[in-house]
Formats: sequence, structure tokens, C-alpha cells
Amino acid sequence: MAYETGQQLPQQTFRVTRADLVRYAGASGDFNPIHWSQRTAEGVGLPGVIAHGMYTMALAGRAVTNWVGRADAVLDIGVRFTRPVPVPDTDGGTSVDFTAVIKSVSEDGLVTFDLTATCGGEKVLAQARVVIRQV
Repeated sequence: MAYETGQQLPQQTFRVTRADLVRYAGASGDFNPIHWSQRTAEGVGLPGVIAHGMYTMALAGRAVTNWVGRADAVLDIGVRFTRPVPVPDTDGGTSVDFTAVIKSVSEDGLVTFDLTATCGGEKVLAQARVVIRQV
């Protein structure tokens, strides 16, 4: 795909359930109870159990690889976490939506994306930027 500055990429939506958080905790070793215990999460002032920030960032990476078609094209990804992703104790969980706009395309084939991630209409990542090598 040839990218152009200002080009908008189609929205991608990922479901996040409590079961996903359990699997991620096992894979990452991050067993912080705010990611599985409603009582603990609420006790520290959160709206409930929240997704791991790095899991949300991984979903951003997955959206990018879906857009570009190759994981090895991604050279850099960086985000700031602005809001937690609350995950209700339901079969459907919640959804995180990703969109992107092409910020720049260099002559040497580097493409910079500005990425937006929202959950429940709230922006959950800020300064989310990805650089890929166009092939």
C-alpha cells in the first residue's frame, strides 16, 4: 500500500474481556490485582478492573500490523497512557477502537502514523506514534 500524508486508515476494534486479562497476566507475569480484583481496583479509586497498559499498547501494535500487513515493518511505537481501560465482568467485556492518520512519509520509505485509541468514547492513549518502513 502506498501511503500519503493526511491519509486516514480504517478503524479497527478489539474486544477486551476479563479472560483476556487473565491470559495476559499469565504471559507477562503482571498479576497486579487491579487487573483481576474488582474490590482491589475500586479500593484504589479505579472504576473497576482495568486492562494492563501494555496490553492496550499491544493492541495498538496489532492494529498497525493489520494495517500494514507485516509485523516486521514496524520500526518504532510509543504511547502515553492517559486513561485506564475498564473491563466489566461480562462476556462481552469492552472494546478499544483504533484509528490512525498518516503524519508523514519520507523519501526513504519511513511512514509515521498518529494513532488514536478510545474506549467508551474516551481517549486512552496520547502521543501515540508509530513508524514503519514502507515496502
